[in-house]
Amino acid sequence: MLNVTRFKCSVLVVDDDPGVLALLLAQLAAEFEVVTASTAEQARTVLAQRTIDLILCDLHLPDESGLKLLDSMRRTTPRTARVLLSGTARLEDAVDAINHAQVHRLVLKPWRVEDLLQSLRAIGSAILLERSHEQLLDELRNLNADLEQRVARRTHELEDALAQVKAQTRILEQMALTDTLTNVPNRRAVESVARNELLRRIRIPSSIALGMIDVDFFKDINTAHKLSGGDHVLSWLARALGETVRGSDSFGRWGGEEFMVVAPSTDAEGAAVLGERLRAHVEASQTFYNNQPIGITVSIGFAVAEAGVSAAYDQLFKEAAAALKEAKDGGRNRCVVRCLNAVPIG
Repeated sequence: MLNVTRFKCSVLVVDDDPGVLALLLAQLAAEFEVVTASTAEQARTVLAQRTIDLILCDLHLPDESGLKLLDSMRRTTPRTARVLLSGTARLEDAVDAINHAQVHRLVLKPWRVEDLLQSLRAIGSAILLERSHEQLLDELRNLNADLEQRVARRTHELEDALAQVKAQTRILEQMALTDTLTNVPNRRAVESVARNELLRRIRIPSSIALGMIDVDFFKDINTAHKLSGGDHVLSWLARALGETVRGSDSFGRWGGEEFMVVAPSTDAEGAAVLGERLRAHVEASQTFYNNQPIGITVSIGFAVAEAGVSAAYDQLFKEAAAALKEAKDGGRNRCVVRCLNAVPIG
């Protein structure tokens, strides 16, 4: 039986009001390991010294904007969950928090204790679940290595145990390659497919297309339907894309509201056909959230390396990102195809 260690999530509370810090410490200490800071500089010192699971940060700090601090953390410590605490209920602050700093929650002052605890518990549960998966995977790998050594001495006795461990390991490894929100391959998985296809075409020359898909005006979805509505739309979009890509294609969630498509043996013309089919299917479909219909459009950028044209993953991705930007700059809800060493079309 694998032993998954249970622990409290650590929370860094950042606020320049000593009264607020004392109040939050009293309210959260029973369920969380609480660390406090009164400035952005103190918060960065704490983050440099130890791992923090979740940061609860005030919007207005004496030395730096709370949004700026959270945005910096998004890049330096992306695994730390970010919650913005604000006494200002301006819509533009909420939009900036969600779309720029990519905060997980926005809590308004004065807060209700139970609402705050419920939000932090939900975030903490997701953190604990992810860490449990990682710990289980590490323990299963260690157990697998140990059993393989024993197999050399007692093969027949350990065959059944080894088969069970390998099956469990495969399940957990698949979990590690699956996006938990949309249940499609995550960035690590889809990038691995792209790199493997590029290696294969070195042995067997063929064309390849790499596509980036981005939801148009996704911040408007988050604003109108909150984060839960945005999550619903992303899950629905993943299913819609999965229904439309070809059997030979692979796709996954690259991050945020962006998805990646890998289309082997696909030239510029085929990429244009595939991109248009994906775009048109999304535009013609809709989903419902809280009994309200939601329709979206997507912008798509494809990069194509024709047979005989060498291509590295970073080169192909950069060109696909440029094609996506061109599609969005050109009015959105369109597909642009760029060929390596060729003139863009679309």
